[in-house]
Amino acid sequence: MPIPPYPLTVAEEEKLRGRLTGFKGGYDEGYLRGRLAILNGRVEEPLPVRNIHVMYVASGKGYPYSPLDDAVLSSLQSLTTEVTVTDVRQNLVELAAVKRPDLVLVLDGMDLPLDQIATLRESGIRTAIWLTDDPYYTDFTMKIVNHYDYVFTLERNCIDFYKGLGCAEVHYLPFGAHRDHYRPTITRSPVVRDVSFIGSAYWNRVDFFRPIMPELMAFNTVINGIWWDRLPEAPIYGDRIEIGKWMTPQETAVTYSGSKIVINLHRSHMDEVANNNTLLIQAASPNPRTFEIAASGTLQLCDAREDLGTFYKPGEEIETFSNPQEMMDKIRFYLTHEEERRAIALRALERTLKDHTYNKRLNQLLTVIFG
Repeated sequence: MPIPPYPLTVAEEEKLRGRLTGFKGGYDEGYLRGRLAILNGRVEEPLPVRNIHVMYVASGKGYPYSPLDDAVLSSLQSLTTEVTVTDVRQNLVELAAVKRPDLVLVLDGMDLPLDQIATLRESGIRTAIWLTDDPYYTDFTMKIVNHYDYVFTLERNCIDFYKGLGCAEVHYLPFGAHRDHYRPTITRSPVVRDVSFIGSAYWNRVDFFRPIMPELMAFNTVINGIWWDRLPEAPIYGDRIEIGKWMTPQETAVTYSGSKIVINLHRSHMDEVANNNTLLIQAASPNPRTFEIAASGTLQLCDAREDLGTFYKPGEEIETFSNPQEMMDKIRFYLTHEEERRAIALRALERTLKDHTYNKRLNQLLTVIFG
């Protein structure tokens, strides 16, 4: 843009500065969306289709478990020649007697009568369970894992615990990103935020956010999730704290993708109100949200869990924090360093599409069982 040859008034300088800022912002946004479109358009690496029949037993719990069921089922259907779908409320023994599956795979399994699993095993059908909430409900899961041939857990620290209970086949299998649900917005986003947090107000999150709320909300920050009325200052921020709103995966992905930074703060393994983890098994593994945020094409700021580096390189594909002030310092940095923010977001999406989709996870599960 040419600069006028004559001195500008203060008002004209401000107008010009605003126009230049607007042009740069538009360029940055367009460049990011274009790069996201290229990455998102890549075809996922083909995986083997096994000539097997899997009976998939959905959790039967409804939302928020139903999107997990959708993700697992979609991948099973693409990786096997036949899938029979049922849930924990149905008679699996009668259905299996008719269908004769090679494997019965159960998600969650908390509400499934264990005598049915015993009968299936006696009939020669392999059984597996993929636990959804480790280590937070181990008081319950410790009572059911021995009934299955294979146990898959999304928490690394539960492996030895379940083996110690006598389970011969225990495997570490975190969730991933379901591409039908979580993908970047590649056109102009209908959501425009500096910072987002989506999640329930567990007490550790309330205690973490409360001292920094004035700093955090000084930016265009919005918090969504249930129980945020636990935060005494919530009314001050009006609709920027959306209390009790359950968002669909697609709505969540659009919100993630329209945010410059998304905070991922894990729940605590110590919560007397929400958990059933009497042994206080510490959580080391990333939550499902870690992969979903990365798949949406944005910068993720995540509390530094021990096993996070197995999945994303801190400082390159994800950013971490250890305390509230470190998080705020990184928010201020990345909101003023667009190129650095964009580079991490793009690398995170590329890594997720390469390594952390549900197709990759289900292929790993089937490889464990069938080779």
